[in-house]
Amino acid sequence: MEARLDYLASPLVMKVVKHINAAQAVLHDSALPAATQELMKLRASQINGCGFCTDMHIKDALHAGEGQQRLNLVAAWREAKVFTDPERAALELTEQGTRIADAAGGVTDEAWATAAKYYDDEQLAALVTVIALINAYNRMNVIVRQPAGDYQPGQFG
Repeated sequence: MEARLDYLASPLVMKVVKHINAAQAVLHDSALPAATQELMKLRASQINGCGFCTDMHIKDALHAGEGQQRLNLVAAWREAKVFTDPERAALELTEQGTRIADAAGGVTDEAWATAAKYYDDEQLAALVTVIALINAYNRMNVIVRQPAGDYQPGQFG
């Protein structure tokens, strides 16, 4: 499979990606645990059918020391015993924030209140931003049919 557009050859896309990556760097330095961020990125990527991002976030999470069992169970997190209550709250918020078009009310007050039990305002801001950024990347990659499987951890710096 070939991508419809070569991102690396597009000055416009590279300018946009530079800014998205700068936002990602801010999140990297936030108080929201890196493992939680990777689980969220993986779940949104699964929901959106983004093979490239699913591949990337599994490999990045493994490279950072995440366990294979937890990664295998992200899609079935509700039934899995391997996630903490704060991670579950983040995954629920991720699912609802990713599936906004599927629910007329968007993210429920219950999902927000549950997340607020475990995360302070800065961490909640980080949760919202992680969801927004991964959804942007998912959509870019799905639209151009970016092929999956070749990503190497650290490939983009």
